[in-house]
Amino acid sequence: MTTQGNGEASAEVSSWGRYPRVRQEVRELQWRSEPLGAPSSERTVLPYGQGRTYGDGCLNEGGTLLATERLDRIVSFDPETGVLEAEAGLTLYDLLHFAVPKGWFLPVSPGTQFVSLGGAVANDIHGKNHHRAGTFGRHVLGIELERSEEGRISCGPEHESELFRATVAGLGLTGLMRTVTVQLKKIESPYFDVETVKFDRVEEFFELARESDREYEYTVAWIDCIHSTPHIGRGLFMRGNHSAAQSPQELQHVASPARLRVPFSFPRFALNRYSLGLFNTCYYQKQREKVKKSREHYRPFFYPLDAVHHWNRIYGTRGFLQFQCVVPCEGDIIPIRRILERVVRYGKASFLAVIKEFGDLPSPGMLSFPRPGVTLCLDFPMDGARTLQLFSELEALVLEYGGAMYPAKDACMTGKAFQQFFPEWRTFAAFRDPQFSSSFWRRVTDGVIDER
Repeated sequence: MTTQGNGEASAEVSSWGRYPRVRQEVRELQWRSEPLGAPSSERTVLPYGQGRTYGDGCLNEGGTLLATERLDRIVSFDPETGVLEAEAGLTLYDLLHFAVPKGWFLPVSPGTQFVSLGGAVANDIHGKNHHRAGTFGRHVLGIELERSEEGRISCGPEHESELFRATVAGLGLTGLMRTVTVQLKKIESPYFDVETVKFDRVEEFFELARESDREYEYTVAWIDCIHSTPHIGRGLFMRGNHSAAQSPQELQHVASPARLRVPFSFPRFALNRYSLGLFNTCYYQKQREKVKKSREHYRPFFYPLDAVHHWNRIYGTRGFLQFQCVVPCEGDIIPIRRILERVVRYGKASFLAVIKEFGDLPSPGMLSFPRPGVTLCLDFPMDGARTLQLFSELEALVLEYGGAMYPAKDACMTGKAFQQFFPEWRTFAAFRDPQFSSSFWRRVTDGVIDER
């Protein structure tokens, strides 16, 4: 990293998917009171938390990243109501470490605890309990935002509500989030009562989802995207509820720390149809019984991949692309089945494939991704033109069925597709801070013609 005279440093930066990689300027923010600086027409800025976005949504090639990692302090917490205000750089890991022993939990959590609070808002994260709780943005009470021209503005559901709607799922483009105030969820225990149900094909997933949503707060399924008919979409359905306390000291229990680490990038040939097929078969067959019941700490239940440091190195130096879509179903499984069939034909979908039904609770965010339907999420090693062609075909299927793709996971969505997936994008654009931009935003809006 090369330090410049203005406090910025030049560095190669990539997202969690390690594709694309760009060299750009990075400015580390140290204090909440530190000024944003005078607007410059020559260089745009973008907040950068933990870099867990998978594509180019956290990159700003040709501009400057505002690194918020050190803005990680808790400002205030009410132990009676569970209302917490913290700097936007605080990770969900540190938030949970603070709140769980006091009997409070995240209202919504993604599949990793190593994201920042600001990133959770900017991408309006969703979790296993979407059918009950909706997105993270529904539980945000207020945001202190600094904009390049107006300075600091507080916004929330009841004040500056349109700016709030733009900032939730706003991809970090409405300004620099200084603090976020969020309503936490009361719990008795850090443990969950979990059932894992083995299913043989994707049709069974839909049956389990309908049955489970009524009785379980958290649901998600792993599916095998390598093996084809008649077992296409076989997998393991996981459902759980918060456990009742079994001892007064249970809230202090901490799960075993992660001990596994991927020390280097795997060679390209390591991930192929045969190695992935073997893994998927072993993972599917590891559970012999139809239904397995267990009591699990929240860390292995919510964050199994966090137990393996640098797991993204498995995909090699070229990185990987993650595809996440949502398509409406309403009893018709053809859309998701056609997508799965296309993935199976490709033959290199990863072992990290999950499927879940979203509920119908609306998000306040203008560009929020979740909506009623089924969401499918999986990874592909980056193999150049062949991988990009697959994503083009998958995008076409999502468009055909009236679905959407998730900007936080995207590296190659077309501008015209973005317009259709997020019809409020022009309304949002009016709230974007002109000093703030990203590689993703320019990719999906520059030169795009609204054909309506």
